[in-house]
Amino acid sequence: MTELKRALVQAHNTSPGPERIPYTMLCHLNPDSITNILFLFNRVWKEHCFSSSWREAIVIPILKPGKVATDPLSYRPIALTSCFCKTFERMLNTRLVYVLEKEKFISSLQSGFRKGRFTIDNIVYLESQIRDAFVRRNHLVSLFFDIEKAYDRTWRYGILRNMYDFGLRGNLPTFIFNFLAVRYFHIRIGHSSSHKFMQDQGVPQGSVLSVTLFNIHMSSILNHLPPSVRGMLYVDILQVSCQGLDIRLIERQLQTTVNRLVKWCDQNGHTISPSKSSCVHFCRKRNLHPDPFIHIGNIQIPVISEVRFLGVISFIVN
Repeated sequence: MTELKRALVQAHNTSPGPERIPYTMLCHLNPDSITNILFLFNRVWKEHCFSSSWREAIVIPILKPGKVATDPLSYRPIALTSCFCKTFERMLNTRLVYVLEKEKFISSLQSGFRKGRFTIDNIVYLESQIRDAFVRRNHLVSLFFDIEKAYDRTWRYGILRNMYDFGLRGNLPTFIFNFLAVRYFHIRIGHSSSHKFMQDQGVPQGSVLSVTLFNIHMSSILNHLPPSVRGMLYVDILQVSCQGLDIRLIERQLQTTVNRLVKWCDQNGHTISPSKSSCVHFCRKRNLHPDPFIHIGNIQIPVISEVRFLGVISFIVN
């Protein structure tokens, strides 16, 4: 009961999903009704039943500022899901995050949607590498990867596989399986709604558990970096760096890293965009030296002189 009441207190007054039951109604129920909700949640948990309405979402397209209204890509989808389900998700998410952090299943180099970890962690980490390379008079080559539609293409089986590898058993993985299976959504504009579409991949938008499940899915990508290569992950923004005296050795190390990351993406349903990824060569050496040639498939990752990292600051190389 304490967990349920805490979940209701933490809920924001957002629009309801297909059930049309808002948080304001749930928060003002009498004690007997709250007890009945807890009884329902425990039955769902133990008997592995799952309401079909909990798998549905209403998607409201919002036009992005300055974008062309006739282009479907100009809209940001806002998904409205069941407030009942999100309350239950919030209870489970608290337990799941506690176990993930306590057992250190998520790497300390992975930020985003984690308590006490922010974009500044990634920025300071990269800055310290640049300063260290300058002090040592080394080359530092950093790659910034763009993983295309990572959230929408998250491999659901990969989430369950990672949870199994973490040693999570029992009702929790079963609930996650039922939560992800056979999800639907329909588009609503004004008073008009489309027919239902099936969402057969990715984690559902608008849910509480999705960000934690996404972190679980991405947690293994950092395990594929060679010992000489350092990297950090912020949600789906991956940055890796390698430093040394020999630029060609750095190039070979980073190419090995790229090949491993591409293989991981192929096995987990993701794609790294070569044209949207970038390479920056940080160096104070005065003599002439070539920039690294690193490629994804047959396409070279462009070497640029400055990059905006996490939308906060720009690194400029003179």
